[in-house]
Amino acid sequence: MMPATMPWPRAILHVDMDAFYASVEQLDFPELRGRPVLVGYAGPRGVVAAASYESRAFGCRSAQPMAVALRHCPHAVVQPVRFKRYREISDRVFGIMESCSPLVEPLSLDEAFIDVTASQRLLGAPETIARRIKDAVRADTGLTASVGVSGNKFLAKLASDLQKPDGLCSIRPEEAEATLAPLSVTRLWGVGPKTAARLAGIGIKTIGDLRKLSAEALAARVGEDEAEHYRRLSVGQDDRPVVPDREAKSIGQEQTFGADVADPQAVRDVLLEQAEQVGRRLRKHRLQARAVVVKIRFGQFQTITRRTTLPDATDATAGLWHAARDLFDAWAASAFRPVRLIGMSATEFATGPAQLPLFADAKSQKQRRLDAALDQISGRFGADAIRRARGASPNEK
Repeated sequence: MMPATMPWPRAILHVDMDAFYASVEQLDFPELRGRPVLVGYAGPRGVVAAASYESRAFGCRSAQPMAVALRHCPHAVVQPVRFKRYREISDRVFGIMESCSPLVEPLSLDEAFIDVTASQRLLGAPETIARRIKDAVRADTGLTASVGVSGNKFLAKLASDLQKPDGLCSIRPEEAEATLAPLSVTRLWGVGPKTAARLAGIGIKTIGDLRKLSAEALAARVGEDEAEHYRRLSVGQDDRPVVPDREAKSIGQEQTFGADVADPQAVRDVLLEQAEQVGRRLRKHRLQARAVVVKIRFGQFQTITRRTTLPDATDATAGLWHAARDLFDAWAASAFRPVRLIGMSATEFATGPAQLPLFADAKSQKQRRLDAALDQISGRFGADAIRRARGASPNEK
């Protein structure tokens, strides 16, 4: 067995803020601490953006219709979404992570992978680095994070989920197979309800059960490519690197809802937040995108992507948002179905300072100044100081 003091050959952390939006509300409004809190829109078609742990005890969860959540927990406090405030806290958390390693791969405002392999000689064992991050997050923001430690992304993500909230869980490489064996097959990335039901039909309920199944029998149930993917994960194998924004071929955000969202405007609101975050990440790394991709999952886990090429490479939030919104609206107009996942990404990068078209109109120049001002205000005074409006007409340009 590897000595505890020996550096890991590969060390990956998964940092996940606990009930992030709801926790920020309880931080900013002390009277909400210890009470069930729902973050979202309180109207008749409102959707829960986040649920505090106190409300989860009553069956509330994110992406649930607000009316359903309030039936589960009538005494819950509903707080409006404040994305700018959440981004302000997120920026501080990511600053802490980046102080431990330059290899930080954002997944959302409240979640990221960090490769700390090369940081061990300076900062200590991966568990020590994880504790350092947790302590710094609590000291700087007053919030808690759960951190998983392992030798790859899959196991690190699994570890962070095992001891929520405020957890620190490590799965060392030699412990992977024993840790995985009793867990449900739904813990494997890509195993959804339909695949789990097919596997349960032949008695496969745990990851250990799946490992005992022959490759041929598994492929007959899920297909050859999926079978190989699941078999690798079942023994803790995952070779994917941590890719920071500056090295990525695309920069994107996506959100999986706990239940299908039937309100197109609620989906657009999330898509707008994703466009804002992607724009900020592009500007931070001095990148401009020539294309935008929107990913939509609906129905029985059917996933589609829609792509458009931009007239000019850009890092402007408005251009990214209009492209993403138009892709979503074109799909929604002809085939809208309640959405389980929405995501957008910018790709086909050009580098260097963003250039306006030679004959850029006053509106384009105003938009660029607006983005720069918003970035500056967010960095200096906190992101909640100013925000874009939500719920605007989808036809507004």
